[in-house]
Amino acid sequence: MRVLALLDGTIVDPEAPLFRADDLGVMRGDGIFETVLVADRQPRELGPHLDRLERSARLMQMQLPERAAWERALQAVIDNWPWDTDPEMALKLVCTRGLDEGDGTPHGFAMGMQIGEDTRRKRRDGVAAVTLERGFAPDLMDRAPWLLLSAKTLSYAVNMAALREAQSRGAEEVIFTATDDSVLEGPTSTVVIARGRTLVTTPPSSGILKGTTQGALFRAAEQAGWRTEVAAFPTSALFEADGVWMCSSVRLVTQVHTIDGTAIKADPELHAEISRLYESNY
Repeated sequence: MRVLALLDGTIVDPEAPLFRADDLGVMRGDGIFETVLVADRQPRELGPHLDRLERSARLMQMQLPERAAWERALQAVIDNWPWDTDPEMALKLVCTRGLDEGDGTPHGFAMGMQIGEDTRRKRRDGVAAVTLERGFAPDLMDRAPWLLLSAKTLSYAVNMAALREAQSRGAEEVIFTATDDSVLEGPTSTVVIARGRTLVTTPPSSGILKGTTQGALFRAAEQAGWRTEVAAFPTSALFEADGVWMCSSVRLVTQVHTIDGTAIKADPELHAEISRLYESNY
Protein backbone atom coordinates (compact mmCIF):
# COMPACT_ATOMS: atom_id res chain seq x y z
CA MET A 1 0.00 0.00 0.00
CA ARG A 2 1.33 3.43 -1.00
CA VAL A 3 -0.27 6.87 -1.02
CA LEU A 4 1.73 9.56 -2.80
CA ALA A 5 1.13 13.33 -2.79
CA LEU A 6 2.89 16.22 -4.49
CA LEU A 7 3.60 19.39 -2.55
CA ASP A 8 0.50 21.10 -3.93
CA GLY A 9 -1.58 18.39 -2.26
CA THR A 10 -2.37 16.46 -5.45
CA ILE A 11 -2.63 12.70 -4.99
CA VAL A 12 -0.83 10.82 -7.77
CA ASP A 13 -0.47 7.18 -8.77
CA PRO A 14 2.46 5.76 -6.76
CA GLU A 15 3.29 3.44 -9.67
CA ALA A 16 3.49 6.26 -12.23
CA PRO A 17 6.88 7.84 -13.14
CA LEU A 18 7.78 10.67 -10.79
CA PHE A 19 11.45 11.47 -11.42
CA ARG A 20 13.37 12.36 -14.55
CA ALA A 21 16.55 10.40 -15.14
CA ASP A 22 18.63 13.56 -14.72
CA ASP A 23 17.20 14.47 -11.33
CA LEU A 24 20.15 14.90 -8.97
CA GLY A 25 18.40 12.80 -6.36
CA VAL A 26 18.55 9.86 -8.77
CA MET A 27 21.98 10.58 -10.23
CA ARG A 28 23.86 11.49 -7.05
CA GLY A 29 21.61 10.91 -4.07
CA ASP A 30 21.62 14.71 -3.78
CA GLY A 31 18.66 15.30 -1.51
CA ILE A 32 17.21 14.91 1.95
CA PHE A 33 14.33 13.11 3.64
CA GLU A 34 12.43 12.52 6.87
CA THR A 35 10.18 9.66 7.95
CA VAL A 36 7.26 10.41 10.25
CA LEU A 37 5.12 7.87 12.06
CA VAL A 38 1.41 8.60 11.70
CA ALA A 39 -0.83 6.70 14.13
CA ASP A 40 -4.63 7.06 14.05
CA ARG A 41 -4.28 10.07 11.72
CA GLN A 42 -1.87 11.88 14.08
CA PRO A 43 1.72 12.51 12.92
CA ARG A 44 4.20 12.07 15.74
CA GLU A 45 6.87 14.70 16.39
CA LEU A 46 6.01 16.52 13.16
CA GLY A 47 7.54 19.81 14.27
CA PRO A 48 10.93 18.27 15.13
CA HIS A 49 10.89 16.31 11.86
CA LEU A 50 10.24 19.46 9.80
CA ASP A 51 12.87 21.35 11.80
CA ARG A 52 15.35 18.59 11.02
CA LEU A 53 14.41 18.65 7.33
CA GLU A 54 15.13 22.38 7.25
CA ARG A 55 18.44 21.88 9.05
CA SER A 56 19.49 19.20 6.57
CA ALA A 57 18.65 21.58 3.71
CA ARG A 58 20.81 24.30 5.25
CA LEU A 59 23.73 21.90 5.63
CA MET A 60 23.24 20.81 2.01
CA GLN A 61 22.97 24.44 0.85
CA MET A 62 19.85 23.57 -1.10
CA GLN A 63 16.51 25.28 -1.50
CA LEU A 64 13.63 23.77 0.42
CA PRO A 65 9.95 24.35 -0.31
CA GLU A 66 8.14 26.23 2.44
CA ARG A 67 6.90 24.30 5.46
CA ALA A 68 3.28 24.87 4.47
CA ALA A 69 3.85 22.85 1.29
CA TRP A 70 5.09 19.85 3.27
CA GLU A 71 2.18 20.14 5.67
CA ARG A 72 -0.23 20.27 2.72
CA ALA A 73 1.25 17.16 1.10
CA LEU A 74 1.38 15.32 4.40
CA GLN A 75 -2.25 16.10 5.13
CA ALA A 76 -3.29 14.91 1.67
CA VAL A 77 -1.64 11.55 2.34
CA ILE A 78 -3.27 11.29 5.76
CA ASP A 79 -6.69 12.13 4.31
CA ASN A 80 -6.36 9.39 1.69
CA TRP A 81 -4.93 6.61 3.87
CA PRO A 82 -7.26 3.61 4.61
CA TRP A 83 -7.38 4.12 8.38
CA ASP A 84 -10.19 1.63 8.86
CA THR A 85 -7.89 -1.22 7.86
CA ASP A 86 -4.44 0.17 8.70
CA PRO A 87 -4.14 2.39 11.82
CA GLU A 88 -0.43 3.20 11.30
CA MET A 89 1.74 4.34 8.43
CA ALA A 90 5.26 5.54 7.81
CA LEU A 91 5.10 8.86 6.00
CA LYS A 92 8.23 9.80 4.10
CA LEU A 93 9.02 13.39 3.07
CA VAL A 94 11.57 13.55 0.25
CA CYS A 95 13.25 16.54 -1.40
CA THR A 96 15.92 16.45 -4.11
CA ARG A 97 18.02 19.31 -5.44
CA GLY A 98 16.18 19.00 -8.73
CA LEU A 99 17.40 18.61 -12.29
CA ASP A 100 21.03 18.42 -13.35
CA GLU A 101 21.85 21.75 -14.98
CA GLY A 102 18.41 22.98 -13.91
CA ASP A 103 17.51 26.25 -12.21
CA GLY A 104 17.84 24.90 -8.68
CA THR A 105 14.13 24.24 -8.20
CA PRO A 106 13.82 21.35 -5.75
CA HIS A 107 11.61 18.31 -6.29
CA GLY A 108 9.60 17.12 -3.30
CA PHE A 109 6.81 14.74 -2.38
CA ALA A 110 5.22 12.90 0.55
CA MET A 111 4.53 9.17 0.53
CA GLY A 112 2.66 7.02 3.02
CA MET A 113 3.74 3.39 3.35
CA GLN A 114 2.53 0.38 5.30
CA ILE A 115 4.52 -0.76 8.31
CA GLY A 116 5.63 -4.34 7.78
CA GLU A 117 5.42 -7.30 10.09
CA ASP A 118 9.22 -7.38 10.40
CA THR A 119 9.16 -3.93 11.96
CA ARG A 120 6.40 -4.96 14.36
CA ARG A 121 8.38 -8.06 15.31
CA LYS A 122 11.45 -5.96 16.16
CA ARG A 123 9.31 -3.69 18.31
CA ARG A 124 7.94 -6.73 20.12
CA ASP A 125 10.95 -9.04 20.39
CA GLY A 126 13.94 -6.72 20.28
CA VAL A 127 17.04 -7.08 18.11
CA ALA A 128 20.59 -8.36 18.02
CA ALA A 129 23.15 -5.73 16.99
CA VAL A 130 26.80 -5.56 16.03
CA THR A 131 29.20 -2.69 16.56
CA LEU A 132 30.86 -1.41 13.39
CA GLU A 133 33.40 1.37 12.86
CA ARG A 134 31.98 4.47 11.16
CA GLY A 135 35.48 5.76 10.42
CA PHE A 136 35.40 9.29 11.81
CA ALA A 137 36.33 11.09 15.02
CA PRO A 138 33.58 12.54 17.22
CA ASP A 139 34.86 16.09 16.64
CA LEU A 140 34.96 15.82 12.85
CA MET A 141 31.62 17.54 12.19
CA ASP A 142 32.94 20.95 13.28
CA ARG A 143 36.22 20.50 11.40
CA ALA A 144 34.66 19.22 8.16
CA PRO A 145 31.07 20.44 7.76
CA TRP A 146 31.16 19.56 4.04
CA LEU A 147 30.96 15.88 5.02
CA LEU A 148 27.33 16.47 6.09
CA LEU A 149 27.70 14.11 9.03
CA SER A 150 24.50 15.19 10.77
CA ALA A 151 22.35 15.78 7.68
CA LYS A 152 19.65 13.25 6.78
CA THR A 153 20.54 12.86 3.12
CA LEU A 154 19.37 10.43 0.47
CA SER A 155 22.92 9.02 0.31
CA TYR A 156 22.24 6.00 2.52
CA ALA A 157 24.41 3.47 0.66
CA VAL A 158 26.88 3.14 3.56
CA ASN A 159 24.08 2.71 6.09
CA MET A 160 22.44 -0.01 4.02
CA ALA A 161 25.80 -1.74 3.49
CA ALA A 162 26.30 -1.74 7.27
CA LEU A 163 22.93 -3.43 7.79
CA ARG A 164 23.83 -6.08 5.23
CA GLU A 165 27.09 -6.66 7.11
CA ALA A 166 25.09 -7.09 10.32
CA GLN A 167 22.88 -9.67 8.61
CA SER A 168 25.93 -11.56 7.41
CA ARG A 169 26.99 -11.80 11.06
CA GLY A 170 23.62 -13.10 12.19
CA ALA A 171 22.36 -9.78 13.58
CA GLU A 172 19.70 -7.28 12.53
CA GLU A 173 21.04 -3.92 13.65
CA VAL A 174 24.25 -1.90 13.77
CA ILE A 175 25.68 0.42 16.39
CA PHE A 176 28.26 2.67 14.77
CA THR A 177 31.37 3.63 16.73
CA ALA A 178 33.80 6.53 16.31
CA THR A 179 37.58 6.29 15.99
CA ASP A 180 37.91 6.77 19.77
CA ASP A 181 35.57 3.79 20.35
CA SER A 182 32.72 5.99 21.54
CA VAL A 183 29.16 5.12 20.49
CA LEU A 184 27.60 7.12 17.67
CA GLU A 185 24.20 5.92 16.35
CA GLY A 186 22.52 3.24 14.31
CA PRO A 187 22.15 3.45 10.52
CA THR A 188 18.53 4.54 10.99
CA SER A 189 18.20 5.07 14.73
CA THR A 190 19.47 6.77 17.88
CA VAL A 191 21.14 4.72 20.63
CA VAL A 192 19.93 5.14 24.23
CA ILE A 193 21.26 3.35 27.30
CA ALA A 194 19.98 3.17 30.88
CA ARG A 195 22.24 3.51 33.91
CA GLY A 196 19.97 3.03 36.88
CA ARG A 197 17.27 5.71 36.56
CA THR A 198 19.28 7.74 34.04
CA LEU A 199 18.90 7.58 30.27
CA VAL A 200 21.93 8.56 28.20
CA THR A 201 22.36 9.27 24.49
CA THR A 202 25.24 10.51 22.34
CA PRO A 203 25.43 14.27 21.65
CA PRO A 204 24.57 15.40 18.10
CA SER A 205 27.81 17.42 18.13
CA SER A 206 29.62 14.12 17.53
CA GLY A 207 28.26 14.12 13.99
CA ILE A 208 25.04 12.15 14.42
CA LEU A 209 21.44 12.98 13.63
CA LYS A 210 19.42 14.52 16.46
CA GLY A 211 16.83 11.89 17.34
CA THR A 212 13.13 12.80 17.28
CA THR A 213 11.94 9.61 18.99
CA GLN A 214 14.78 9.80 21.50
CA GLY A 215 13.79 13.41 22.18
CA ALA A 216 10.19 12.39 22.88
CA LEU A 217 11.37 9.59 25.17
CA PHE A 218 13.63 11.92 27.15
CA ARG A 219 10.88 14.51 27.49
CA ALA A 220 8.51 11.95 29.00
CA ALA A 221 11.23 10.37 31.17
CA GLU A 222 12.12 13.72 32.72
CA GLN A 223 8.46 14.37 33.53
CA ALA A 224 8.31 10.95 35.23
CA GLY A 225 11.34 11.67 37.43
CA TRP A 226 14.11 10.04 35.41
CA ARG A 227 17.41 11.80 34.79
CA THR A 228 18.58 12.21 31.21
CA GLU A 229 22.04 12.93 29.85
CA VAL A 230 23.37 13.82 26.42
CA ALA A 231 26.97 12.71 26.75
CA ALA A 232 29.58 10.60 25.00
CA PHE A 233 30.07 7.05 26.25
CA PRO A 234 32.38 4.19 25.19
CA THR A 235 31.35 0.95 23.54
CA SER A 236 32.01 -0.87 26.81
CA ALA A 237 29.07 1.03 28.35
CA LEU A 238 26.70 -0.92 26.11
CA PHE A 239 27.65 -4.13 27.89
CA GLU A 240 27.51 -2.55 31.36
CA ALA A 241 24.18 -0.74 30.94
CA ASP A 242 20.90 -1.77 32.51
CA GLY A 243 19.29 -1.54 29.08
CA VAL A 244 20.06 -0.54 25.50
CA TRP A 245 17.54 0.72 22.94
CA MET A 246 17.58 1.90 19.35
CA CYS A 247 15.03 4.66 18.85
CA SER A 248 13.52 5.45 15.46
CA SER A 249 10.31 6.98 14.17
CA VAL A 250 8.84 3.74 12.82
CA ARG A 251 10.44 1.02 14.99
CA LEU A 252 9.89 3.27 18.03
CA VAL A 253 11.90 2.26 21.13
CA THR A 254 13.40 -1.10 20.17
CA GLN A 255 15.22 -3.09 22.82
CA VAL A 256 18.65 -4.58 22.07
CA HIS A 257 19.20 -7.98 23.66
CA THR A 258 22.50 -9.06 22.05
CA ILE A 259 25.59 -7.12 20.92
CA ASP A 260 28.45 -8.71 18.99
CA GLY A 261 27.10 -12.13 19.88
CA THR A 262 26.99 -11.44 23.63
CA ALA A 263 23.71 -11.28 25.51
CA ILE A 264 23.28 -8.01 27.41
CA LYS A 265 20.79 -6.95 30.07
CA ALA A 266 17.32 -6.82 28.54
CA ASP A 267 14.85 -6.62 31.41
CA PRO A 268 11.33 -6.95 29.96
CA GLU A 269 9.81 -4.91 32.81
CA LEU A 270 12.26 -2.07 32.24
CA HIS A 271 11.58 -2.18 28.52
CA ALA A 272 7.84 -2.04 29.16
CA GLU A 273 8.35 1.01 31.38
CA ILE A 274 10.51 2.76 28.77
CA SER A 275 7.94 2.01 26.08
CA ARG A 276 5.14 3.37 28.27
CA LEU A 277 7.13 6.54 28.86
CA TYR A 278 7.49 7.12 25.14
CA GLU A 279 3.83 6.35 24.43
CA SER A 280 2.69 8.71 27.20
CA ASN A 281 3.51 11.58 24.85
CA TYR A 282 0.57 10.59 22.64
